[in-house]
Amino acid sequence: MQIALVDDDRNILTTVSIALQAEGFATRLYSDGETALKALLDNPPDLAVFDIKMPKMDGMELLRRLREHSPLPVIFLTSKNDESDEEAGLELGADDYIAKPFSLRLLVARIRAILRRADPVETGSGNADPAEPAQASLIRGRLFMDPARHQVTWDGQIVSLTVTEFLILEALAIRPGVIKSRNQLMDAAYPDDVFVDDRTVDSHIKRMRRKFRMVDSRFGAIDTLYGAGYSFTDA
Repeated sequence: MQIALVDDDRNILTTVSIALQAEGFATRLYSDGETALKALLDNPPDLAVFDIKMPKMDGMELLRRLREHSPLPVIFLTSKNDESDEEAGLELGADDYIAKPFSLRLLVARIRAILRRADPVETGSGNADPAEPAQASLIRGRLFMDPARHQVTWDGQIVSLTVTEFLILEALAIRPGVIKSRNQLMDAAYPDDVFVDDRTVDSHIKRMRRKFRMVDSRFGAIDTLYGAGYSFTDA
């Protein structure tokens, strides 16, 4: 599979490209948004990773113009703790974001998860690794989650979650009513070598609630116990 990397930092392009090639991906490198946009539309890869702050055309404008023509899966690289970038990117149609400095292991995991979600036919075909156990669907009241495809519905309506949001929700929904601390939710969504602060988990929860309320204005299945964490109720 081909991954396009768009970043004006040559060191990041080289480092990430080497890491992805070691994982079996082919890479295409672009140092500015203008050049990348034409290439992504003329010869689309399987997924693209964008930096936000770039000369000529930044990542936000690149994604906005790409979304006018293409549903290509996109991961944003954002500045650490810049929640406004994260919010804007997701609203424009990014599939997930990773804050700099980032873990290459986390990036590879997110890429694989998004590609599985973007190509459910291949995921469910006979090409799947027989040594990898199938992931059972999760049903909790009106919530349906398909881990193999990273797909979520509420009352039969699709709710589009990022991979990180999906993993946090899954950790909550597996045991309804059980309070999960922020640390437990971070452990569920991030590899051991990735540090994120409490505010990051709170931001994910806030965005998830907003997305569910777009399909059900009365959604209240994610509860907050201040000072302790979050829980899911399937009542």
